[in-house]
Amino acid sequence: MKIAIVGTGYVGLVSSACFAELGHEVIGVDIDEAKVRMLKSGKSPIYEPELEELIQRNLASGRLSFTTELSEAIPGAQVVFSAVATPPNADYSADLRAVFTVAESVAEHAVSDLIFVNKSTVPVGTGRKCEDSINAILKRREVPYQIPVISNPEFLREGCAVHDTMQPDRIVVGINGSEHAKEVMEELYQPLTRVGKPLLVMSRESSEIVKYASNAFLACKISFINMISELCETTGGSVREVAAGMGLDDRIGPRFLHAGVGYGGSCFPKDVKALIALSKETGVPLPLVKATHDMNNRQRQRFFKKILGALQPGASVTIWGLSFKPKTDDLREAPSLDLIPMLTRAGHKVTVFDPVALEKSKAILKKRVTYASSHMEAAKDADAIVVMTEWDLFRGVDLKKLKEAMRGKNLFDGRNIYEPSEAREAGLTYWGIGVK
Repeated sequence: MKIAIVGTGYVGLVSSACFAELGHEVIGVDIDEAKVRMLKSGKSPIYEPELEELIQRNLASGRLSFTTELSEAIPGAQVVFSAVATPPNADYSADLRAVFTVAESVAEHAVSDLIFVNKSTVPVGTGRKCEDSINAILKRREVPYQIPVISNPEFLREGCAVHDTMQPDRIVVGINGSEHAKEVMEELYQPLTRVGKPLLVMSRESSEIVKYASNAFLACKISFINMISELCETTGGSVREVAAGMGLDDRIGPRFLHAGVGYGGSCFPKDVKALIALSKETGVPLPLVKATHDMNNRQRQRFFKKILGALQPGASVTIWGLSFKPKTDDLREAPSLDLIPMLTRAGHKVTVFDPVALEKSKAILKKRVTYASSHMEAAKDADAIVVMTEWDLFRGVDLKKLKEAMRGKNLFDGRNIYEPSEAREAGLTYWGIGVK
């Protein structure tokens, strides 16, 4: 099957490479000429395990190609995916301008029947608006083409995006009234459903809500355990022990019950905010969603306050980890980018290290910090180490050697990756979250 995917960010690029790997002919479309040149050369503009190898293999096979021109991608395509960004506006609502631009452009360039698929995360009702816009343009063009709009939300985790595409928990497809579209989507995903991956067909409105509801629930789970971490600190409990006792309940499960400095990234913050905005728009109260957002902000500030309160004036502070999570170079909504300006404004000297996000961070942090080439170089003569991303490299560090490299002894563990007793035995002053 020939498909076009508009937008080569995380979702669009991973989807393009994986659909090509599944045997489809895929054309990725992006207006960024430099990015398209990079992709044509087999280089990935984002760090994602396995992705660059997939791009190179499928470019070589001829199943994958890239262009800046939508008009080149549409002829012959049975399905056009919109995978453009939907960032939050100032009022938390999703910025849908790119989504509507893609829908209108597809309608303008269509030369036959095709299926338009929203893969971007969009508020409920967006599919209907896209369909209305497409139909209006087709009517103005006086062409008889049928372009049903369906919803096919992604559920990718950065750092595991290739695996999540090729081995999905479920494939959600939202279709209103088009049996042909249902048959095409079933054919498109047949390589995955053949091996038992479930494809759930539902109304377009339900599918648009599923993505937001899923991410908000997971974010709520994180905020819940972070809320409990503060109670543990005040009363002498251990949030690790509490989480273990909760997680062994099959109804709860252990995942997303890890206390830390809070969630970040491109999905949880954006989608929680979008639901808050949708609550205002519809008049439907969503107090748990608002509390999730507020608790995440509180958790960050609570940890940052600990750090600032413990440091001596003009301290040398080392930040281990800049990306919002390991196995990605994504800095969107990363807690590190909130903390670093607070430290520099307070007069502290900041040195940073991240295994993959260091180069990308330079465009944001510029000369406000010192960049180290290794985690131990960054630790040399530091008064304090702050762990902001739980990279495996940091988990395996020899804490005694760390203490020897440092000038001071404060270890602020924003991801609870160390045992407090081991840190103290190494001569470090340990500051965790929800643990003593």
